[in-house]
Amino acid sequence: MIYEPHDYQKYAINFIKENPIAAILLDMGLGKTSITLTAINDLLFDSFDVRKVIVIAPLRVARDTWIAEVDKWDHLRHLICSVAVGTEVERKAALRKKAHIYIINRENVSWLIEESGIPFDFDMVVIDELSSFKNGKAKRFKSLLKVRPLIKRIVGLTGTPAGNGLMDLWAEFRVLDMGKRLGRFISNYRLNYFTPDKRNGQIVYSYKPLPFAEQAIYDAISDITISMKSTDHLKMPELVSTAYPAVMSDAETRTYEDFKSEYVMKLGKDKEITAANAAVLCGKLTQMANGAIYDEFGECHLIHDRKLDALEDIIEAANGKPLLVAYWYQSDCDRIEKRLHELHIPFSRMDSSESIRRWNIGELPVALIHPASAGHGLNLQSGGSTIVWFGMTWSLELYSQTNARLWRQGQISDTVVVMHIITAGTIDEDIMKALQRKDKTQSALIAAVKANL
Repeated sequence: MIYEPHDYQKYAINFIKENPIAAILLDMGLGKTSITLTAINDLLFDSFDVRKVIVIAPLRVARDTWIAEVDKWDHLRHLICSVAVGTEVERKAALRKKAHIYIINRENVSWLIEESGIPFDFDMVVIDELSSFKNGKAKRFKSLLKVRPLIKRIVGLTGTPAGNGLMDLWAEFRVLDMGKRLGRFISNYRLNYFTPDKRNGQIVYSYKPLPFAEQAIYDAISDITISMKSTDHLKMPELVSTAYPAVMSDAETRTYEDFKSEYVMKLGKDKEITAANAAVLCGKLTQMANGAIYDEFGECHLIHDRKLDALEDIIEAANGKPLLVAYWYQSDCDRIEKRLHELHIPFSRMDSSESIRRWNIGELPVALIHPASAGHGLNLQSGGSTIVWFGMTWSLELYSQTNARLWRQGQISDTVVVMHIITAGTIDEDIMKALQRKDKTQSALIAAVKANL
């Protein structure tokens, strides 16, 4: 296929070529992979500015997306890519193969740098999903930081740079510019831009930005950062967000409320489930809202089937229209699969290249997706235009990225529907409010560093 980039894509390509450090905050569906590959191609063969590139990406994106994009565009087909995933033997073989671009999943970054014995001689690094490096204590962050001085060019790609607030930005930009803009130490970053929020004595649980902090942070990173919203540059389908209520019985509600207030639930005569603290309670209440709860031994106990009934109603109303169903807990996935079997409805988990292919060609009325394992990079817009959230997540990043599997460029439907099954009177309602609050911070960041085309 002949690549005819939009103006915003040309702008982003040139930005990467002109800036050795580049943070590209591209909204979902704007073609960040093709943009980056085009820039790499020019740097390799026009300016001869780089010779060996490594892409760090989520596993499925590393395995499927980058190679597929190279094969898709005529001007990129001469690029030789080597995907270093799989067993250690397979990874080493891929890294020793002669190629232009090497692609590795983010979980193996530490292995590559610390254990593989293969010299880290890449002069350009692309981090697909820069938000994967938001934790300054993670091994992958520390390992990449060790070799950062050896890297001539680095590009960070993401659509959700501050999924859980501005605190995420420190580690992401520390690995990009080695601390030049937001500081080398997170303690100084906190001191300069934040004040303690929730605390217990000397223990601080969270921080909130100082009044001037947001704009000051945006100004500090603006010279190496561009952002673009898909709605500014593409004719995107309308995004419709709806809630589908699930209502517990009085007895189920009492069980929920009692556990919420007492942190203890009796199961028969000699069993009980307890929550050691508020954080554990939060997780348990989320499980209960979905319909089942885990005990300390990992055994699942049924509370209700209200969400399953709601999902069945939604599937019936869809009348054959494909549905992408997002779940969070394994117990929920198991229960959904059991109900679908009972209803004789074909389905598959989105956990392999074959299942993705079947969804995109329209073979699956229902597909099950876990946000943490398939939220980034997968192109699923060909298979449907409706996503149903069976279980909610607190992470704006995973929530936004999962929705963007359908709401993106290439979606043929005029409308993408995001439906949330919300159990009334439960923590589900709080999660929805929290996601909306976080989105304001995210939107402010995107707007502040927005590219002026």
